[in-house]
This record gives sequence, C-alpha cells and structure tokens, in this order.
Amino acid sequence: MLEELITKAKTQMDQSIAGVERELGNLRTGRASASVLDGAQVEAYGSRMPLNQLATVSTPDASLIIVQPFDPGQIAAIERAIQALNIGLTPSNDGKIVRLPVPPLTEETRKEIVKKAAQIAEKGKISIRGIRRQINDEIKKHEKDHDLPEDEGRRRHGDVQKRTDEHVKTINDMLAKKEEEIMRV
Repeated sequence: MLEELITKAKTQMDQSIAGVERELGNLRTGRASASVLDGAQVEAYGSRMPLNQLATVSTPDASLIIVQPFDPGQIAAIERAIQALNIGLTPSNDGKIVRLPVPPLTEETRKEIVKKAAQIAEKGKISIRGIRRQINDEIKKHEKDHDLPEDEGRRRHGDVQKRTDEHVKTINDMLAKKEEEIMRV
C-alpha cells in the first residue's frame, strides 16, 4: 500500500520535472530553436492541429527558423498561429515557406527570460513539494490509524523527503543550465 503511494509520488514528481523541462525548452535563448514553436496550434482543415503536423520546422543557422508547410495554402494560418504564441518573433513568407529571423537578445531581455525561467522552476518545485505533502499526509493517516508503526512511518517520511530533494535538485540543475544558455552571448 505505502509502496504504491511512494511509487505514485515518484511518477508525479517525474511528470513535474518533464513539465518544467518542456516549458524551459520553449524559452528563447537568442539562438534559433525549433522547440519555441512546439506549442503552436494551427487552425486548419476545420480543426486545431499542432504545427509539426502541418509543416517541417528547421533551423538552418543560429539566427533563423524556417517553417515549410506541406500545403502552401496553410501559410496564413501558420503565421497567425506563430503570432498567437507571442514569442517575440515576426514571421514573414514568400508563398512557399515561413521565415522567422531570431534577433540577438539584449542584456535586459536576457535577464527577463532568466526571471521567467526561475518562475517556471519555482512552479515545478512547488508542485513537487505539494506531492510530498500529500504523501506525508497519507503516511500520517496510516500511523494514526495504527496501520503503520511509528518508526516505519518515520522511515517512509525520510524516503519521501529524499525523493523530493532529488527532484528539486534536478530542477535547480536544469535552471542553472538554462540560465547559462540564456546569458551566453
């Protein structure tokens, strides 16, 4: 029973880390990255579709993202979807492909992006701590109901705290790596 709870907690914590990793990957770093367009949903063929199902996204160099639609008739919809992302890139097209020039980031912009990265990381850490609290409450409930000896409960609390610390450290490491990437000129 408690093993299942702890396994569930680890899975939820891993999902929190994956979410933080995904959000950090979407932040601009001053270099062209196709991942900044991952959240783009294009209104096409009567429904909303992910951009990567309608076009090929590539980065031929560090300052340009190219989106090549499979159907050139969807270029206007693709441009609208990219603008709706509000990532600070202005799309332009030649009728066949959409170009997104990536301007170099100013020092001020870099600092703003680092702040946003820190907020994303903090949100992930709060999520992990919430999972820890839920599991610890379950363990306390089992101790109170005398389903679990007190020393076993203490050991379980220690296991949960250890996993929490590992996951928080992983997020801190991801944030430090992202900060370094953003601040690199």
